[in-house]
Amino acid sequence: MNMSEPNANERLHELALFLRTRRARISPEQAGLPSGGRRRTPGLRRGEVAMLSGVSVDWYTWLEQARNIQVSAQVLESIARTLQLDSNERKHLFMLAIQQLPADMTPLDNHISSTLQTFLDLQGTSPAYVTDQRLNIVAWNKAACLVYGNYEAMSERELNSIWRTFTSPYVRQLLKENWENHARHRLANFRAKYGNFVGDPWWGEFIEELNQASAEFRAWWPQHDVLSGPEGKKINDHPTAGRLVFDQISFLLTTAPHLTVTINLPLDDEETISKIKKLLSQS
Repeated sequence: MNMSEPNANERLHELALFLRTRRARISPEQAGLPSGGRRRTPGLRRGEVAMLSGVSVDWYTWLEQARNIQVSAQVLESIARTLQLDSNERKHLFMLAIQQLPADMTPLDNHISSTLQTFLDLQGTSPAYVTDQRLNIVAWNKAACLVYGNYEAMSERELNSIWRTFTSPYVRQLLKENWENHARHRLANFRAKYGNFVGDPWWGEFIEELNQASAEFRAWWPQHDVLSGPEGKKINDHPTAGRLVFDQISFLLTTAPHLTVTINLPLDDEETISKIKKLLSQS
């Protein structure tokens, strides 16, 4: 905590009051503890919050006394779970304690609205898809399926674009000599997103599985390359349509900023467009 900031004492006092009010509303039974008979004040005792959160009683007491002590995001997560805070309260706790929002440790809603699906479908000969923060493909149009693979038939793991990039023979064949550039770009995007979720069990397990599945991933992951944004020009060697050339545009949804829409725009105009039209007509 930085005590040189303006109104730091006021912020710490607000934090202390917030913690006391949240503690007072949680009964021992709700926290999985025996009631222990009548209590002079409602809610959990400081010692109980400290025990359930994995911190010392003195440390937690200082926090409720608005003292200037170091607080980590990991400990705040433990306190948030103990006090059963909802998402708004959890954000408020982080802002009061360390003046930054928490990394969202739970998967966000990946529901795709009918309006978004219609938008994807209207892209026609431009393969388009939506990815979440884990780079899972969560929506697509028909052109994307015909070029990149039948997403509807894929397993949950295969729908993850990082997993598929490093493990799918089809993707390697589609990209040929461009595969390494594509894979490194994807991995750097994935690393940039991972920075918001360090410590999340899903990410740890996924990274370990990919380490086992791919020698390239195992070699490149320790390099810590980070990138954001679309890949740019991409040349695909489709097994039946032949050479397809695209440029990419990507954007976040304002209504769901954890989702990214990517549209692959035919770059050589009529040649790629006509090939995709033929694929669409034959499907």
